[in-house]
Amino acid sequence: MSKRILVTGGAGFIGSHLCAKLLEEGNEVLCVDNLFTGRRRNIETLLDNKRFEFMRHDVTFPLYVEVDQIYNLACPASPVHYQFDPVQTTKTSVMGAINMLGLAKRLRVPVLQASTSEVYGDPEVHPQTEAYWGHVNPIGPRSCYDEGKRCAETLFFDYHRQHGVQIKVIRIFNTYGPNMHPADGRVVSNFIVQALQGKPITVYGTGNQTRSFCYVSDLVDAMHAMMNTPAEVTGPINTGNPVEFTIGQLAELVVEMTNSGSKVVYTDLPVDDPKQRKPDISKAREVLGWEPNVALREGLEKTIAFFRDTVEHPLAAE
Repeated sequence: MSKRILVTGGAGFIGSHLCAKLLEEGNEVLCVDNLFTGRRRNIETLLDNKRFEFMRHDVTFPLYVEVDQIYNLACPASPVHYQFDPVQTTKTSVMGAINMLGLAKRLRVPVLQASTSEVYGDPEVHPQTEAYWGHVNPIGPRSCYDEGKRCAETLFFDYHRQHGVQIKVIRIFNTYGPNMHPADGRVVSNFIVQALQGKPITVYGTGNQTRSFCYVSDLVDAMHAMMNTPAEVTGPINTGNPVEFTIGQLAELVVEMTNSGSKVVYTDLPVDDPKQRKPDISKAREVLGWEPNVALREGLEKTIAFFRDTVEHPLAAE
């Protein structure tokens, strides 16, 4: 049965892919974005679809619409963007959560929170399970995002306990793919753009810190599966790829796949940058019947193809 579905942050990297999937299923999609980091380019192929509606709106202000489901993705998600205006970042996570939870409460519909592996901070437990409470600096330069997302999770569970709101919370680990912003400062987009432009590949620290990279279509499948679980399933559930790579290995792979002459250079590690990041996805396998199936090399091929067009046609990035 077709639903009317709200996606906040719907013009962003992940949100645009989610909107496309929901439309393919025959749903009506209301995409809400203030275009701070989201881009019209990401949703331009959807605009002609009669079941797609775009609304420019900031989720720190209340939203009065009628929908059947809510996916709350609105928030800058890369350090470059979320540290640009840290007060607004925290407001987006906290006030955005309050406004979407209030809407879900009024409409009596399920609401999914796109939380993050950053709630674990620089983890002392490896891999990270949902039971781990994290190791987060509450006053550092990354705190606006880390603590904003942690507070949003608190709000989701308090609205669930106090008001009976049907919540779904997922914790997203490193995700990559087409529609990433070329200047978002994330490691995959950084390396690919630098390689395509023949610039030095900038590795922070020794390059031995690890990440686990999930291709965007796998993540969107997990989000969709989580939204459509029974009401008693609240999460949080880790969503990401448990295959671990060092940053140095990623740099070498990008150079190889782009056939670039770029050299790898090393610089200081940013403050509070996690040394290890790997999800334990046992719960996702058990509860959602989900695990990622796109290997890093396959996903990078598609992402590099996207960035080749973006880098060669820079106006297309706007």
